[in-house]
Amino acid sequence: MIIAGLGFRGAATQASLTEVLGAALALAPAVRLDALATAPHKATAAVIRSLAVTMGLPLWAVEVAGQVTPTQSARILAAFDTGSVAEAAALAAAGPGARLIVGRMVSADGMATAAIAEGKGLGQ
Repeated sequence: MIIAGLGFRGAATQASLTEVLGAALALAPAVRLDALATAPHKATAAVIRSLAVTMGLPLWAVEVAGQVTPTQSARILAAFDTGSVAEAAALAAAGPGARLIVGRMVSADGMATAAIAEGKGLGQ
């Protein structure tokens, strides 16, 4: 399964999410996403729910706390107990043994992040 993990600030727009996800997908043009993933407290936001509907993809809320990520943001680590919400969500949703295809990318406005992981998926 190929999962795009997304992190975003409360004021992020769908344009921010779309832009950063598009940039991540441009680095892996041969992939086809199976789902979007984010932290549980972000999964209820209208902006990400709308993106999932627009893309025709399921949105998974996954626990990101404690997930080891290559990116280490001190601010995100203090707030969410992981270095990158986007990387952590992608890896957690892609399941045990998942690997990042595209590491954390940041939207031009700094409001959203995206990462893409590949794995067997949740529950595998």
